[in-house]
Amino acid sequence: MRKSFLFGLLPLVTVTVFAQESPTAYEALRVVGNKLNRDYVDHVISVTGIRGNPQPETWKILVEDQHARGGVREIEVANGNIVSERTPVRTVVGSAEGATVNTTRLNLDSSGAYAVASHTAEKSNTAFSTASYTLRTDERGDPVWIVTLNNESGQPVGTIHINCNRGNVVRTEGMFAGTTMKDVVTDSDVDQPSEDEEHGIFYGPRQRLRETFRHARQDASDTFARWRRSFADFIRGG
Repeated sequence: MRKSFLFGLLPLVTVTVFAQESPTAYEALRVVGNKLNRDYVDHVISVTGIRGNPQPETWKILVEDQHARGGVREIEVANGNIVSERTPVRTVVGSAEGATVNTTRLNLDSSGAYAVASHTAEKSNTAFSTASYTLRTDERGDPVWIVTLNNESGQPVGTIHINCNRGNVVRTEGMFAGTTMKDVVTDSDVDQPSEDEEHGIFYGPRQRLRETFRHARQDASDTFARWRRSFADFIRGG
């Protein structure tokens, strides 16, 4: 895949590349806590970043703020600084309007989310150029990273949803060889396939896709174990 060239370069070049890498989502949240309000990091609704290579240059952070118009504040962070603030009208983000991320269950930074997504893409022979990120809550109230991989033209070639508490892959769109963005697989599809699927005309292809998803889910768990990082420890300086 296109990203793998980094690991074939000489050590000196590799160090230089990573030294210039943009800050992660955790680091952007720490900027918000240090330069604006420490309480904001406990009232995060969403964190988004686009066109990361691998990390985006700017993070947009939406926080709950009872003193702001509409009850929310949108903050943009770049290069360790607050570059903009505004108070938009409240919008639905995640599974419920205004649902905030439980940071005690946040164990995966955006760098770890990238590692999981890029490893899955590499295993499935999905070439990509940049990554876009969204951190929000899912329907169970768990924090989830949604990482969309884009080709050089900016078109999405795959999306992966990663539970930030346990590190498991819960949904993919595309990502596997021979699939498109319309091919969606969730953990419930794999663990509890419907009776119609088991006996339908698409049983064979769906079964192969589920099996590929199972392997990707196991690989993601292994990657998560290496990249696991508690946000609570990070923000305390641990």
